[in-house]
Amino acid sequence: MISAIQWEWTKPEMLGWLVLAIPLLVWFHFRSLSDFPLVQRWVSLALRAAIVLLLAVALSGLVLLVTTSRRMMVVAIDTSESIDEAAKLKATELVNALKAKTDSLEDVELRFLTFDREPGVSFDHWPQVNPPADSVNNHAGDSNVDETSVDENVADANVASTIEADETVADEEVTVAKVDSETPPERLGTDIAAAIRTAVASIPPSYVPSVVIVSDGNSTTDDAVAAAAAGGVPISTMPLPQRSTPEVQLAQLAAPAQVRQGEPFYIEVVVNSNRDASGYVDLYRGDIKIGDDNQKPIDVKAGETKFRIRQSIVGQRQVTFAARLRGFGQSDTLLDNNEAMAIVAASGRPRVLLVDPDVDQTDSLRWALDEQKIDVEVRPPAGVPRDLAELQGYECLILSNVPATDMTMRQMDIVRTYVQDLGGGLVMLGGDQSFGLGGYYRTQLEEILPVRSNFEKEREKPSLAMVLVIDKSGSMGGEKIELAKDAARAAVELLGPRDNIGVIAFDGQSYWVSELRSASDKGYVMDQISTIEASGGTTMYPAMDDAYQALASASAKLKHCIILTDGVSSPGDFEGIASEMAASRMTVSTVAMGAGASEELLQDIARLGGGRYYFCDDPQSVPQVFAKETVEASKSAINELPFMPQLVRPTQVLEGIDLELAPLLLGYVVTRPKPTSEFILASENGDPLLVWWRYGLGMTVAFTSDAKARWGAEWLAWPDFGPFWAQIIRHAMRKNDSRGVFVEVSSDDATTTVMLDAVDPQGNFLNEQPTSLTVIDPKLKTSKLTMSQIAPGRYEATFTTAERGSYQLDLAQSRGAADAVRQARGLVIGYPEELRMLPTNEAQLREIAEVSGGRFTDSVETLVQSDERTARRGVPLWPYLLMAALILFVIDVGIRRIEIPSIF
Repeated sequence: MISAIQWEWTKPEMLGWLVLAIPLLVWFHFRSLSDFPLVQRWVSLALRAAIVLLLAVALSGLVLLVTTSRRMMVVAIDTSESIDEAAKLKATELVNALKAKTDSLEDVELRFLTFDREPGVSFDHWPQVNPPADSVNNHAGDSNVDETSVDENVADANVASTIEADETVADEEVTVAKVDSETPPERLGTDIAAAIRTAVASIPPSYVPSVVIVSDGNSTTDDAVAAAAAGGVPISTMPLPQRSTPEVQLAQLAAPAQVRQGEPFYIEVVVNSNRDASGYVDLYRGDIKIGDDNQKPIDVKAGETKFRIRQSIVGQRQVTFAARLRGFGQSDTLLDNNEAMAIVAASGRPRVLLVDPDVDQTDSLRWALDEQKIDVEVRPPAGVPRDLAELQGYECLILSNVPATDMTMRQMDIVRTYVQDLGGGLVMLGGDQSFGLGGYYRTQLEEILPVRSNFEKEREKPSLAMVLVIDKSGSMGGEKIELAKDAARAAVELLGPRDNIGVIAFDGQSYWVSELRSASDKGYVMDQISTIEASGGTTMYPAMDDAYQALASASAKLKHCIILTDGVSSPGDFEGIASEMAASRMTVSTVAMGAGASEELLQDIARLGGGRYYFCDDPQSVPQVFAKETVEASKSAINELPFMPQLVRPTQVLEGIDLELAPLLLGYVVTRPKPTSEFILASENGDPLLVWWRYGLGMTVAFTSDAKARWGAEWLAWPDFGPFWAQIIRHAMRKNDSRGVFVEVSSDDATTTVMLDAVDPQGNFLNEQPTSLTVIDPKLKTSKLTMSQIAPGRYEATFTTAERGSYQLDLAQSRGAADAVRQARGLVIGYPEELRMLPTNEAQLREIAEVSGGRFTDSVETLVQSDERTARRGVPLWPYLLMAALILFVIDVGIRRIEIPSIF
């Protein structure tokens, strides 16, 4: 329908060319030598002026605006995980009916858009979808269902039922739960707001816009109502039914964020189900299951079922509770929503984690700290925390004679994050497996320690000749060979100028990468190591023989060989040559990289060769092994002469400790202090004994002797032994202060809000205090946020929690000249909101329609009803203007070529 005509210029600035073009035409007219009659020449000038005018108007983008009521309707269909097969069938029926209706209307153009957590691409057709087999009977009367397809679907359903029945008989657990779709985790969600914005943006301005949202209304991100109000387009909504497939989900595990030590509290488990069912609810405290293993099944009713379990925390600072559903059989369709977790923090005495390979040797230190009101938990190296949430339960971590090879790269990353970003404390004690002897050179932990593991050897120490034998076969390609080269270069760096180093690589043959030569020429040796490339087979014996011959001719007092391989070698007399090397006062250590190596053979070689055997299932740990072997073989990292500790720098931390009365220490590990560290105690040789520094938010301490019966045997009976260690550990540990601080953490799908309320001792609100929040996500990525004050004494920060897993939070508030008040919290993000069993959110769908001027309906007839709105459709006029200019140009050419006196 056309009711009015308007004009629009898209590039009006192009008309400016007329100011230049018309005077030029006039100038050429008067300068012309043409002898045509004067009237004919004036007509030609007029024609040319008209041509220029038409071209300028064409370039200026003159558009004829026609008022029209033609509509474009974009139908956005929810395809998220909460839409099951029955809802998908309902959506298809609605869309097909809408398409059939609009096909008979000339003034409506239909487009489609699918969306879940993100909107898809708009398209102009909707494929006809056959209904699923289990819904055929419910729609048998529908006229648009083909009988043949119904029969085929029913047959398919019968076959599927038979298969499922057989699987159930064979193994009941196989059919306990099934996942409806293979939606990637990052796509699990429903963003109606994004769908609205995309649909509105996809409608050209030349159409009367209309948007239809077909959804269950359960948006998991953003504000859909606000997006609808801001869109300026009527948005109609059509509800889809809630999930009808059998489902039991663990809706919530409710627990207090913080309790006192020993205080009883309740863990509340909330289970939602859409039908009566029977199964098991398992509750875990950390990795330990709570309750009897022979528990009976629990009956849950349709709707919400709650269970309460009483708990208390004694001797721990942070505990992770988890609840899991199992055994609900055919009543449960989705697996991913069967688990929930919560973290509970407990105030009380500070807790320290002490890790030592000789657990029995730690009693003296543990008892001494207990007398100083510090709780200590002792573990072997296998107990080093593997996740940040577990380590957050301690104020300080003490590593006593723990080699780097007993920790993974991720564990070291966790410790570094714990210190740097969460303010935790780290204390490393000496021993024959610590610092450089433990392979910490160039690791994440050496980075945060206040001392270095590499050092210049003393002149009186014996020289070392070492040969590295590296497998370069084809199986070592990629990351393995690069890590092997890194390990070899690190070993070279640790050697002194009086040492000798040689490198042999082998595949089917043995090659000297760098013959045995002085380690003073480290640059050449490292350059040669870089040339190693993986290829060929695995023949190790000739390489061992070459190493033996080279070491036999060396004049060094210490001779050592390190062999690294990831495969099984061709046969050879390995035991014989290992025994010969041992008889020639050489030592041989072996490194198996991965399970494909011949572990038994490498163990025998190391045993007969008087060395050590290492198994590296993580190739990233190979450089630590080589560094550890190099330092240990040099025999120069330990000084076991008794000495009296020397005070280098007075500190309040040791106030009340009379070091002049301290007994002798019997040994220490040789290290070097870093330039910005605080050098507190030294040996009589000036080597570091006690050094600390602040790293990030936390503090690390290096004590190069030990606190047990080897080097610190006489210290164990020293009256100040307990106060000495308590004061150092309290200085290093994380400072938690809950006085006047109240923290609340709440999560809503992918967004978490942290609120901190601060008051002074008199109960007055503390305002305008600098407050920060540090967030560590499950991948150890750190985010630092500034908390904004939103009310008297209340500070708030919001951040995204899209990753599933454990988040660690550190809150700090500065209060004038006093130290910052700190609080630590843990947060666990479980399954996405999309997997929750929720009813259709008709209230939100109605509000979307109301604020935008649309309709809430499931009637197609209502949607296609016309309204009074119109749009302006632009008709570009440049083709017509160009045609007119061309016609006038032809006429002008004719007038200029033919004299017509009879007319003019």
